[in-house]
Amino acid sequence: MSAGRIAMITGGGGDIGGAIAARLVPDGWTVIVADRDAGAAHSVANALSAATPSTGAGRVHARRVDVADSADVEAFVTTAATEFGRIDAVVCAAGIEPPQNLAEIDVASWDRTQAVNVRGPALIAKAALPWWTRQRSGSLVNIGSRTWLGGGHPGYAASKAGLVGLTRSLALELAPIGVRSNAVAPSFVRTKFSEQRGDQRMLDDYAERVRAVTPMGELIRPEDVANAVAFLVSDQSARITGEVLHVCAGSQLPLFLT
Repeated sequence: MSAGRIAMITGGGGDIGGAIAARLVPDGWTVIVADRDAGAAHSVANALSAATPSTGAGRVHARRVDVADSADVEAFVTTAATEFGRIDAVVCAAGIEPPQNLAEIDVASWDRTQAVNVRGPALIAKAALPWWTRQRSGSLVNIGSRTWLGGGHPGYAASKAGLVGLTRSLALELAPIGVRSNAVAPSFVRTKFSEQRGDQRMLDDYAERVRAVTPMGELIRPEDVANAVAFLVSDQSARITGEVLHVCAGSQLPLFLT
């Protein structure tokens, strides 16, 4: 159990962020569900609070934060850490994916994608650093994507490759103070986030094509990502840092014909 430990989840109002919160709360974590959409954050927090038995479970709180805004991030982390007294885990699940191919890229959407997907986790970690330094412990988990290996929409894939570089760099920098930095890289997950790719018919077709070329023949669920995160923030992974845990049913592997 992780009674008394505090976890911050950015993008917590989304399907994956919400699944992570739902996975951690029964283990005793007090979870701060943070999202740019305050309504979504409160919806997740209220649903979990109503569904969670009081005995042995953690508490759930909702906060608003725009991870691309440095002042917003600093205020969010400082206020939450002061209120709860510590930061044991930070899970960066906030992300955007403009469905733009090379010819369609515009500077504003490119910069916004990098700001949310890469700069946001860096700002969160920077804001948490004074608390981690005092605690001499902590865990950072960044939610990446299999696209860092295989490609995808250029702006999004580039941001997720950059996130892996950030994760590994922070693993080296934070290790001396007892803080671990890892990433979870899922393949396609059918969520509200994925709806920005197109309409339902297009998504159905895309999901089937992904499933068909996945070695295990299965799509990834938000709960699969949440289970990986729960492991990486737990004491069971106490000597693991700088890693990328692929939750892809094998689709991260090169495809060789036999």
